[in-house]
Amino acid sequence: MPRPKRHLLATAQETLFPPASLPENHLIAKVRKAEGKNLYSVALPLSSPTEKTLLVELPSRFRSQIWLKRGGYVVVDTGAFVGRENKLDGEIVNVVRDEREWRKREYWPAEFVKKSSYLEESDEESRVGELPPSDDDEVEG
Repeated sequence: MPRPKRHLLATAQETLFPPASLPENHLIAKVRKAEGKNLYSVALPLSSPTEKTLLVELPSRFRSQIWLKRGGYVVVDTGAFVGRENKLDGEIVNVVRDEREWRKREYWPAEFVKKSSYLEESDEESRVGELPPSDDDEVEG
């Protein structure tokens, strides 16, 4: 028997808005790839005190309700599996859905800045819109 719809809506509502602050052992991470069986490989920002790539588990309350994609952001609890001896480094406790709101918070890592889709201007002048050089421009010798 499936879960009632109220559980689905409660989980979706919970992940919609960012919290006021993050606990000490919670970190924002970027999803690198799905490893299978609700396991994900995530990358931490460079300023984090722990290793840079973690293997984390998606808890059952998010399974089949909220989908993660590569390049998306999640909040990882690194203290969830401290007493256990296994390959898991943490557990996903929240999924960043409204990235614009999350970026406004003071705890958002500076390493996860939004990249502009436009190329930065270089010192060379752009040749876009110019005609190719004609034969008249060549020096006669």
